[in-house]
Amino acid sequence: MSLILLTLGDTLDRVFYSFDMWVFNIFGSIQSSFMTVVAKFFTTFGDEAFMVPIVVVSIVLCFFKKTRKYGFTLLFSIIIGSLITNVIAKPAILRIRPYNTLQSNSAYWSWYIGAGALSESDYSFPSGHTTGAVEMAVAMFLCLRSDGKKKIAWVFPVLAFGTMCSRIYLMVHYPSDVVGGLIVGIIAGSLGYLLAKLVMKTPVDKVDAEKLFKKVDEKKRNKIGTAVITVAVLGIFLYAFIPSLSEGGTDVQRCAYATDSFTCYNKAKVDDEDYPAIDGKNYCKIHWKELSGADK
Repeated sequence: MSLILLTLGDTLDRVFYSFDMWVFNIFGSIQSSFMTVVAKFFTTFGDEAFMVPIVVVSIVLCFFKKTRKYGFTLLFSIIIGSLITNVIAKPAILRIRPYNTLQSNSAYWSWYIGAGALSESDYSFPSGHTTGAVEMAVAMFLCLRSDGKKKIAWVFPVLAFGTMCSRIYLMVHYPSDVVGGLIVGIIAGSLGYLLAKLVMKTPVDKVDAEKLFKKVDEKKRNKIGTAVITVAVLGIFLYAFIPSLSEGGTDVQRCAYATDSFTCYNKAKVDDEDYPAIDGKNYCKIHWKELSGADK
């Protein structure tokens, strides 16, 4: 069965090869040290180190009537997007990362090395970073539009677009992976918004933690709340972004899996209780599951 499913990723490679290489060429032609930093800036918005804390923030927002719509929309969007991308699509399609399948393509390889040689530890389609950034962007866009804040609403799709481009620029995803992530993100964000509207019609909407701060003037509460959320999101972003500046390069511990015809360039899972070393060697998620028999 796994061999049959594997052909789905191979089919995507063949069908979209010309398109993917055409787009790779565009992004490869604009590479520079500055652009690499810009790409890492935008890619942070879809990074796990950013997304997980945002889930916590969204849960907190759900307890306050004024922010509940945003909290539930973000929470539902992220859950739906994660389920579709990481639980369903990636394990079903099994598309290998481009830096593994295109190692013999000298043009692509020079772009990959030039962009910092970053790596991930799982499958490629659809792009998880793109899914994350787009689902949050759609969630925020719809919520802000419904509140009449149309100008601010467009900031989030712009950030998501930057994240999409960054995944291609860094050469860790095929452009077609990013298109897939875009579609999933739009679906997740839209469903998240619709589910949040349903929740708002239930007794849950009567709960309001703001009553705990009723002794504070309403204007001050609003200012303090806005400041706290802004500082929290900025702190989360810096927590995820700063380490990314030093990621990649030749010093990254790669997957130990190698044969006569293939060397895996995925990031190895190191010091991870869920993926312990096998015979003293560390592997990426993909090959660890294969060698341990966990995928059977």
